[in-house]
Amino acid sequence: MKTLQHSIRFIEDSLLITLLVSMIVLASGQIILRNFFEIGIVWIDPLLRVLVLWTGLIGATVASRDNKHIRIDLLSRLFTKRVHMAVQSIVAIITSVVCALIAWHGARWVYLDYLDQLTAFAGLPSWVLEAIIPVAFGLIALRYLIHAYCWLSMCIRNAELDEDQAYY
Repeated sequence: MKTLQHSIRFIEDSLLITLLVSMIVLASGQIILRNFFEIGIVWIDPLLRVLVLWTGLIGATVASRDNKHIRIDLLSRLFTKRVHMAVQSIVAIITSVVCALIAWHGARWVYLDYLDQLTAFAGLPSWVLEAIIPVAFGLIALRYLIHAYCWLSMCIRNAELDEDQAYY
């Protein structure tokens, strides 16, 4: 299981780095081409928009693996660790359900675009570019389901929580 987790972590981090570098190189190249040579490559701008989507969603999966997403934290300092873990479990379950719904409907959308054989730019099928939506949200849903299970099991066992454990 640890090998699978490390493999997924490596793939996510590598994809994120590759996408960021690609965006920087393509955007810089397009700026140089337009400003100095008065030409541009037509498909770079729509590709950059797609890369922003992919980067954002892969960044969200990276944030979800360690529960490092943006959150509103008003009352957690008033709770004991056990109550905080129970609240975190409920929030994680709700997050998981919402992300699973987005993944489901995103998959339906991708499938419909596949059936309609829509193309985005440069002859690329739209469904290939949109496929990140159900994949990323499905992975986030799975991660938060695992977080919820771990946090609930800690609450039930009444385990002592170290600061470096899953207490966030």
